[in-house]
Amino acid sequence: MPILVITGTGTEVGKTVTTAAVAAAALAAGRSVAVLKAAQTGVSPGEPGDAEEVARLAGALTAVEVARFPEPLAPATAARRAGLAPVRPSDVAEAARKLAVEHDLVLVEGAGGLLVRFDEAGGTLADAARLMRAPVLVVSSAGLGTLNTTELTARELRARGLELLGVVIGDWPDSPDLAMRCNVTDLPDVAGAPLLGALPTGVGALAPAVFRAAAPGWLAPRLDGTWDADAFRAGAAH
Repeated sequence: MPILVITGTGTEVGKTVTTAAVAAAALAAGRSVAVLKAAQTGVSPGEPGDAEEVARLAGALTAVEVARFPEPLAPATAARRAGLAPVRPSDVAEAARKLAVEHDLVLVEGAGGLLVRFDEAGGTLADAARLMRAPVLVVSSAGLGTLNTTELTARELRARGLELLGVVIGDWPDSPDLAMRCNVTDLPDVAGAPLLGALPTGVGALAPAVFRAAAPGWLAPRLDGTWDADAFRAGAAH
């Protein structure tokens, strides 16, 4: 798995902090890591973006953006409004392949959800994943509505012949409600793929050293972690 694509079921589901946790766990396992942000929107020139935030939290890795656009919009819209060339799936795939030559793991973080448009032709992160022949990790929210958005994302991946590696809950609260506790059991069923981790609420605000030490405990062994899905599910049931 030299390239792993990380997408979310929508915005603000914890995609960047999950990418950082996956990177930190891989680094702790002795792997060299690069993070590629397919399209950074809503960030001005010189301002740190998501790739830089991943590097800040996770540690010594290569952080690259394919392109950035100043307004916080879908990449295709942001590029058009800024008068800039859009990101195309082939651009993302080419950049990832170059990074994979010199790194054990390349994490490709999307913008928003799987089908957010990159260009005027309707190219998406799913198209880039197909070009890279890379598996996809889906970051989902914990509460009401997540079963629908997760299943829709999983169905679209399979319809395109893409591998869904698993699901990570990007923001797990200290006091989960009934829906959240039930979703721990239901998410793997609707996704047709394993639950591979859950990140506690607020971990992005931890000191980097604390984040790096804790990250493997939030992720399953498939992601270089020590997290136990069965133990988590049993704890969530109470």
